[in-house]
Amino acid sequence: MRAENRCVYVSGMDRKRADLIADELEGLILEGTYKDGARLDEVQLAERFEVSRTPVREALQRLSQSGLVEQIPRRGVFVRQPGPVELLEMFEVMAELEAASARLAASRISDQALSDLHVANSRCDEAVAAQDADGYYLENERFHAILYRQSGNGFLEQECLRLYRRLQPFRRMQLRARGRLPQSMAEHKAIVTALEKGDGEAAAVAIRGHVAVQGEKFHHLMASLKHAAE
Repeated sequence: MRAENRCVYVSGMDRKRADLIADELEGLILEGTYKDGARLDEVQLAERFEVSRTPVREALQRLSQSGLVEQIPRRGVFVRQPGPVELLEMFEVMAELEAASARLAASRISDQALSDLHVANSRCDEAVAAQDADGYYLENERFHAILYRQSGNGFLEQECLRLYRRLQPFRRMQLRARGRLPQSMAEHKAIVTALEKGDGEAAAVAIRGHVAVQGEKFHHLMASLKHAAE
């Protein structure tokens, strides 16, 4: 029994290490340390992070799910940066999926879920005050997951989560733009206000604008990716 408990503990630690490694690799890729097409070697990464290959393998699987790397059988794992057109198209679809979620949630959301959104927003406010983009992102992720669930449409929820994971590195990058945190916070509040009023169209418009990459948000994202590629 004791040996079994120890095995579970180690597995949990490996998952935690894998998450930390995935976050750091994501940053290194977006900063340009590992450029588009670069091969990520498990052995070298295990040495770099001073861990076994297991958490490294799990970290690479997570990055593969987000599309930031590509696993090619018998060849290895390679960095894959989407081009600007592909990225813009993905954000365009994400904005419409979230707008559909918000429109449905306006008439279906529970009082408890509205309370949970307020809690998430309060924590986002704290992160804004601390200028903590990573802390904000975690609560932002929770905010959106609640909204997807409250659409009451399981298929739509899963599609939103799938594309959210795909765009995760780039959504996180956007939050580092100057002035983006308070702007995002104001958008969150507008979304919740529309949901409380049961106004599906207003909620859809608010979250579409929140998610869509256009204008200054698009230029900043492209500039960040160009800098990483140089």
